[in-house]
Amino acid sequence: MAKRKNQTLSHVDDLGKANMVDVGAKPYQMRTARASGHISLQKDTLDLIRKNKIKKGDVLTIAEIAGIQGGKRTSDLIPLCHPLQITKLDVKATADKAGVKVESLARCNGQTGIEMEALTAVSIALLTIYDMCKAVDTMMVIGEIGLIEKTKGEIG
Repeated sequence: MAKRKNQTLSHVDDLGKANMVDVGAKPYQMRTARASGHISLQKDTLDLIRKNKIKKGDVLTIAEIAGIQGGKRTSDLIPLCHPLQITKLDVKATADKAGVKVESLARCNGQTGIEMEALTAVSIALLTIYDMCKAVDTMMVIGEIGLIEKTKGEIG
């Protein structure tokens, strides 16, 4: 997981009110973020997913597409996020022994980070799996959502 910095909150003003950070003076950089999460499923549900027998369709593929769509809508969902010109958004959903792991990669050339888009992509993919499987599995648990890495560097 990403290291935590000890700093003041940037999204509040001097009075403690919500404040969208002005990034206008920051340089454009290539920014990348990776995130992951997991949904625990019953064995029977996993078997249905692997055999593509869930009535709503191909769970893993639909979750990946939903994750991409969700990542692209992050600034519409999270009030203080800047809209970004995303250059890459990839979501992979993989069945494992206990459920499905979702990983995302988000990239942009911009003035602020893209970690919220990576995290939103994972979250929406996991919620899509939950929605598609809720008729057959009442024991699902979504968790372990976190940032794996974020980087920034020169463009070009």
